[in-house]
Order: sequence, then C-alpha cells, then structure tokens
Amino acid sequence: MYIQIKRIYAEALASDGKRILVDRLWPRGISKQQANIDLWPKDITPSTELRKWYGHDPEYWDEFQRRYKAELSEHGETLQHLREMAEQQQLTLITAAKSEHYNHVIVLKQVLEQG
Repeated sequence: MYIQIKRIYAEALASDGKRILVDRLWPRGISKQQANIDLWPKDITPSTELRKWYGHDPEYWDEFQRRYKAELSEHGETLQHLREMAEQQQLTLITAAKSEHYNHVIVLKQVLEQG
C-alpha cells in the first residue's frame, strides 16, 4: 500500500500518483488547476461539528482521534475504494492543515493502512 500525506501548497508532482483532497473546504488561494486533484471525497473528512470542536488544539488530540475514527467507521465503502487505489498505485492525501502532527489526515492514513 502506497500512501503519503502532502500539503496542498506544495508543488503537485507526477510522483504523487492519485491526489486525493481530504479537507471538507476548498483550500484558500489555490485554483483547481494548481491543485491537480483527482478525487475529493468530502464524506471522509471530519464533520463540521467535529472540526470546529477540535480547532487543531493538541489538548483535544486523543479525543479527536476517537471521534473521527467513529465518523470514519460509517464510510466503509469510500475507505475501501481508497485502499484499493493505494494497492494499485501511489496515493497522496492532500490537505491544507498547517500542523504536521495534529491533523485529521494522520488519522485517516492510519485507518486506511490498518484496513
């Protein structure tokens, strides 16, 4: 399985493989052409309520992970589709999140890899 994480503001490269935007909102200041996104599955992004509650506060990280995994458990079909893609080719999860250590994409990547 080939999954990596990349910020939307980094240059899109051919080595990214399939570029999957995993943010609920479109990133500011980035055109669709610049983003070069292949898929935007909003259903596997944190709900608006969870995103606002968390606010990228490291104090809430453990609870955020628990709640987000519970949300993800309801989207098995989309997750399975992404797993199948990652088994065939490089998959790059694209986000605008600033934090490298406390963001939803880390959780999503773990869930995808654990299958």
